[in-house]
Parts: sequence; structure tokens; C-alpha cells
Amino acid sequence: MSKKPSISVVLSTYNAEAWLEKVLYGFQYQDFKDFELVIADDGSRKETKDLIDLMTSVVSYPIVHVWQEDQGFQKSRILNKAIVASQGDYIVMTDGDCIPRKDFLSVHAAHMEPGYFLSGGYFMLPMDISKAITKQDIQQGNCFDLLWLKSLGLKNSFKNNKLSAKGFLAYFLNKATPTNASWNGHNASGFKADILKVNGFDERMQYGGQDRELGERLFNAGIKSKQLRYSAVVVHLDHKRGYKNQESIDKNRAIRDRVKTEKLCFTPFGIVQKA
Repeated sequence: MSKKPSISVVLSTYNAEAWLEKVLYGFQYQDFKDFELVIADDGSRKETKDLIDLMTSVVSYPIVHVWQEDQGFQKSRILNKAIVASQGDYIVMTDGDCIPRKDFLSVHAAHMEPGYFLSGGYFMLPMDISKAITKQDIQQGNCFDLLWLKSLGLKNSFKNNKLSAKGFLAYFLNKATPTNASWNGHNASGFKADILKVNGFDERMQYGGQDRELGERLFNAGIKSKQLRYSAVVVHLDHKRGYKNQESIDKNRAIRDRVKTEKLCFTPFGIVQKA
């Protein structure tokens, strides 16, 4: 890459080529162009690599594919590898099942500020609508349009404001929401130096709050957060969660409780591991 990007998008994936393809097209149509995409691949099969190789020749932005052998759910480990591989000074983190609206990166870029990380949300789509979305729907923005989504059966909900809120309404809802401005793996961003300072993700953690734990250590390190729940928009494609289990959730909760109680900001189980 001849020029260092201002933003590195770190995107996680695992054996979900149909969803990943839609997300990669979502980044093709961003109105902010100064970025690279670093794919954190937790051991996907050859079909994922084949898709990434194909899409690298189709999209206009650079793609870096960081892969590790499949050893079960090791998302924290592959995210740390992707963070190290990233070239930008600022990292936007999301998942391979979240299609970004065209202003997704420009919103993150407009709100980045030293001493802060940004907390976005997602809009969950049902499986039938997730499958129905085409490349053209992403390019034209249909999958973010409430009328189009309702024509496919989307129900009325207050959460629909995540897609429709603009300007002052989005600003007001970001301020008024009771939801914490936490680090969310599907939609969050921060300075790479801050993430490195707390040593990235705790690799002991599997499914269940590993992203929140990173944010809690950032808080302990003096980094504050801003809420972008109604401004930085992604639609979340539906999928099964076979890796979800109560044992890992309980283990992660114990780690997070210690981080909060002892106000820890650095994990020895992160990017740099002590022998």
C-alpha cells in the first residue's frame, strides 16, 4: 500500500461467505474513502479466502486478510492479530455480518477525538430480509430504507429510529438513550494507540462480552466514550450462534468483574503476552 490510510476497519468473520460479500459491498459504497479493511478471520474454510481474493479485485479499497487456524471460538486472538496488522492510526471495528450505511465511516471520522472512543449500535434484521438483500439494494441504500424494509415484512418498532433518525433527532436520541456507550464489537472505534496501551483484547475471553471488557479497560485508562447509536448505522444480518454457551459467558463475567473492581487497564493476556 503506497499511502497509509487514516482509518483501518477491523472486521471479524468465520465461515459466512454470503454475509461477508454483502458487507464488503457495503464498504465499497462508503462516502469516506481513506481506509483499509483488515479481515480478522477466525479459521474460515477455503471458500472465505476465495471470496476475499475475488472481492479484492472488485472493490476499490485495500483488503488485508489475517487468518488463523480454527481452534474453536478464538475471536479475541484474531482481533489482536488484525489490530497489529492494521496501518491506520484510527481503528473502526465491526463484524462480517453488519452492512454499513454509506455514511458509516464518515460519521466515525467526524466524531473521532483524542481521549475518546465511539460507541455505535446495530439494527437487527430477520433472516428472510437478510437473505433478500442484493448488491443493488446495498448500493441504492434500500436495506436502510424503512419503507423498503416494511415492504418485506419489517414490523413497526421504536428501534426503527436507528435507521430513520437524522440531524437533531439523531443527536437527541444519542443523548437520551439509557444504553451505555460501551465498546461494541459490531460498531465501535478508537485510536490504535489507546487500544495498544491497554494491550488489546484479553485472549482468555471467548463469546460473551469480550468487546465490552476492552472498553472497560479503556475507561480505567482514562478514555471516555461518545454515543453514536443513532448516527453510525449498520444493519445486522441474522445468523445462528452455535458458539454461545453459558460456561464462557460466566468465565468472561468473572474477568470483567475483576477489571471493574480492581480498575485494571492492562491485560497480560493480550497482544503482548508475558512469558
